[in-house]
Amino acid sequence: MTLASRKPAIHITRDDHARLTKLADSYATSHPDLAEELYTELDRARVVAPEKPGSPFVRLGSRFRFTTDDGDDRTVTLVLPGEADILAGKVSVMTPMGVALIGLSGGQSMKWTARDGTVHTLTVVSVEADEEAVSGDLAEAHS
Repeated sequence: MTLASRKPAIHITRDDHARLTKLADSYATSHPDLAEELYTELDRARVVAPEKPGSPFVRLGSRFRFTTDDGDDRTVTLVLPGEADILAGKVSVMTPMGVALIGLSGGQSMKWTARDGTVHTLTVVSVEADEEAVSGDLAEAHS
């Protein structure tokens, strides 16, 4: 892998890692490609304690601003699938874009492939951590 194609370093909390691993397991049969993308990101992420200080990074429940290579500039919240509502600015972690965003910090960029096969680059501009933990049963979120 060349330096230009290397993915940025990402972080994930222990709680989100466990929650997202279960979510990927639940998607493995119905959406194997998406589940595999999430497993890959979970495997390469540095797992940290939820209360670890430092730069905020995109995690479940965090609100953040990002830009894309096609000029979009949006502020959204990353949520579980059952909570997604694009009109309310809530993006599901179980979308190609959601998987690409998990763990990124401000200033980091990541390529992601849309469902139509188009490759995009997104850049996280800023992240503000959501103090409320994302709650809910994953089985309900995936139903």
